[in-house]
Amino acid sequence: MRGITKRFPGVVALSDVSLSLGRGEVLALMGENGAGKSTLMKILGGAQLPDEGQVLLEGNAVELHSVRHAKQLGIALIHQELMLAGNLDIAANIFLGTERPRGGLLLPLPRRKLHAKARGLMDRVGLGLPPSTPVSLLTAGQMQMVEIAKALALDARILIMDEPTSSLTNEESKQLFSIIRQLKSEGMGIVYISHRMDEVLELADRITVLRDGKYVGDLSRAEATHDKIVAMMVGRELSNQYFPTRTAEGPGRPMLVVEDLLVPGAPAGVSFTAHEGEILGFAGLIGAGRTELMQTIFGITPALAGRVMLDGKVLRAGSARDAISRGVFLAPEDRKQHGLVLGMSIAENTSLPDIANYARFGWLNRKQEQRVARKEKDRLKIKAPSVDQRVVNLSGGNQQKVVLGKWLAMNPKVLILDEPTRGIDVGAKAEIYRQMANLAETGITILMVSSDMEEVLGMSDRVVVMHERRIKGSVDRKHATQERIATLMTGSPTSKEAAA
Repeated sequence: MRGITKRFPGVVALSDVSLSLGRGEVLALMGENGAGKSTLMKILGGAQLPDEGQVLLEGNAVELHSVRHAKQLGIALIHQELMLAGNLDIAANIFLGTERPRGGLLLPLPRRKLHAKARGLMDRVGLGLPPSTPVSLLTAGQMQMVEIAKALALDARILIMDEPTSSLTNEESKQLFSIIRQLKSEGMGIVYISHRMDEVLELADRITVLRDGKYVGDLSRAEATHDKIVAMMVGRELSNQYFPTRTAEGPGRPMLVVEDLLVPGAPAGVSFTAHEGEILGFAGLIGAGRTELMQTIFGITPALAGRVMLDGKVLRAGSARDAISRGVFLAPEDRKQHGLVLGMSIAENTSLPDIANYARFGWLNRKQEQRVARKEKDRLKIKAPSVDQRVVNLSGGNQQKVVLGKWLAMNPKVLILDEPTRGIDVGAKAEIYRQMANLAETGITILMVSSDMEEVLGMSDRVVVMHERRIKGSVDRKHATQERIATLMTGSPTSKEAAA
């Protein structure tokens, strides 16, 4: 890709960016949210046309005018949000759009032949399931394997993977890495987008870094280090990048008390107490029930038994409206589906949950809306030309900041953050961690669900560990280690320290 420039209204997303990929090479593409990574890959995948520049395949200039055209040339893009049809089986998803021979629209589908071809492709990616299995029954890792099988069915020469491990378990990630190495050995070129530094340093032959829509430089595997990559991404050294120093004065008074709360699908009730000014981390494997617990506390899902007390008074069960009115807010795991209205602007999303307080004589006070939105935009360093920018046009990290901003504008008592930094670069993480620490210092209680062990250990005053929808134990900051938490996460008996 040579001299690629792409403009959107009010924004230059890419400016004279170049990128090269060799046969049998794993190229990591890195940069902060909003650096232009996804836009560059959409151009390579045929989803968008560049305003300037050209793409060359094996030395020949090509104009990728559609996704179908890119696929025909052997370029496959696997999005972070997997593009599968849950109502169809694995085989149907693998061959979707290419099931019938040319000119055979009136012929019946050759199901037996398709299933046999699907079985061969599934064997290559290590997916040991019948091709007739509905995709809706698969885990996130298995869906990722189906997406790779789709690319193999197209005889792809270039595979673009955008945050492929964001929803995978450790074992599923290891299986994915093994498949990537196999595809590399077969001569496939792979562009790997990730914010997980350990993955990049393990897999990549070369690293290309973008910053603010511009090409910064390349690093070979031999010269790449964590600090070098971060410095190129953010344009400065980022010492102590994740975790701000916090003054430990001990827990304040109990703010949120959960008593024998029975979440639908859980085998028993759970109990815990979160104190004023405390960051209480929740760790556990995928499926441990952390998100479901938070949704029940917030009132999205009614509890079957038990109660939640906020500052000594009972929260009405199954009422998110009551939780919001009392100062309990949830930033959900899926920001696009549950945290934002993508077609609305930053300002409109900021005012939406508190819309009654922006009304004056029945009319929306736009000046107040703009003023509050600008304050949160500046506080969280949201990268956008103005608060009138529609959030659908923001990067994932900036969308997450809008979710946080709309709740911070309402002065929370308890802030529930479900995977607050998933898919966010190190610079944006540092800002969010700094805000979390500041909020805790002012007395706000934070419940943080995270699958990032480093994040859990670095930010939590205490860690509650869940296993199979039960609380297995809790560990205070002083005694928290990766080994101790991992032991609890896998269901092993709690130690005396863990049961503190």
